[in-house]
Amino acid sequence: MASLAATASPIKESTSAATKGGGESVTKRLQQELMGLMMQPSDGVSAFPSEDNMFLWSASLSGPLSTAYTGHTYKLTISFPPDYPYSPPTLKFTTGIWHPNIDLHGNICLDILKEKWSPAYNVRTVLVSLRSLLGEPNNDSPLNVQAAGMWEDQVRFKEIAKNKWEEEMRKEGA
Repeated sequence: MASLAATASPIKESTSAATKGGGESVTKRLQQELMGLMMQPSDGVSAFPSEDNMFLWSASLSGPLSTAYTGHTYKLTISFPPDYPYSPPTLKFTTGIWHPNIDLHGNICLDILKEKWSPAYNVRTVLVSLRSLLGEPNNDSPLNVQAAGMWEDQVRFKEIAKNKWEEEMRKEGA
């Protein structure tokens, strides 16, 4: 734990404006969540804070097996509010994805990130839930209506999802 505290001190300094009034407990909670992710990784998900801001993380999700996203890896950002965990973090895909509950700008419609949020959730539970959503969308509440309408035709859906991912990989390589 001492080594984590030593590496976290620059982060703590740079987030001092966001950590006033109880923010140190938020930073401590985020450090604990990071340690948990590092000590017991979950299949298909990872997340790390930015070098200078403990309230901004980068994450990645691997597509679940037997879905349109199998073999694909997607990048996300996670922004934590100053009153985390009493308010949910904001997650956004930075890798484009074709999905009924994710719009073309990477915004996500997931109830646990909105009205069903609980302080009992953490980064791991949110990422695992989001990964599960990839294979089991809520088509009753789509952000991408076109993708939701196409979900039943899995052959066509998988083709579009694959093309979108390949397009994103070309952009990253350019």
